[in-house]
Amino acid sequence: MSVVLAVLVLGERLRRVQWLAVGIATVAVAVLWAGTGALPWVALVLAGSFGFYGLLKKRVPLAPVAGLTAEGFLLGPIAIGYLVWLQAVGVGTFGHGTGHTVLLVLAGPVTALPLLLFAFGAKRLPLATLGLLQYVNPTMQFAWGVLVDHEPMPPARWVGFVLVWVALLVFAVDGWTSSRRRAGRAVGTRETQPTRSTV
Repeated sequence: MSVVLAVLVLGERLRRVQWLAVGIATVAVAVLWAGTGALPWVALVLAGSFGFYGLLKKRVPLAPVAGLTAEGFLLGPIAIGYLVWLQAVGVGTFGHGTGHTVLLVLAGPVTALPLLLFAFGAKRLPLATLGLLQYVNPTMQFAWGVLVDHEPMPPARWVGFVLVWVALLVFAVDGWTSSRRRAGRAVGTRETQPTRSTV
């Protein structure tokens, strides 16, 4: 979703190798879809929401801290209202034990720090790169599910997982080699420029 938005909305251009990575990732999604036998609408909604969030962070002309503050002012009242409602109907857990309450209070900073880092990254990276990097978090969740919770892994999931990481490696290697070429050209340009003599 991020790559599609980057190309269609922001006009970012992808190199051939990047298109290859996108193609491999698309095949991975198709394999996972075929393996489950149903449209993965939850995953698509999540992908869409993260894609549009990244697009908004890219387009809104605010510094990362100011942007996150604006998000807090917009969404804070809704979140506070929801928490008050939970307490009012008796299903809230705030105040149920010191340790639990401390963890709930710390949830704010623990959530805000990654959002702040994401905002800094969104301003500095192309949206297409940002979108593919967002596979890191689901991969960590995947590893937790398999290694800690021992969730079942049918063959289609393994194939999809491997294909996603092949796509990410192709994209990352292309980005690395491209940045090395640009850096080399910049150094070559500086070396060929005539130096000014001072009198």
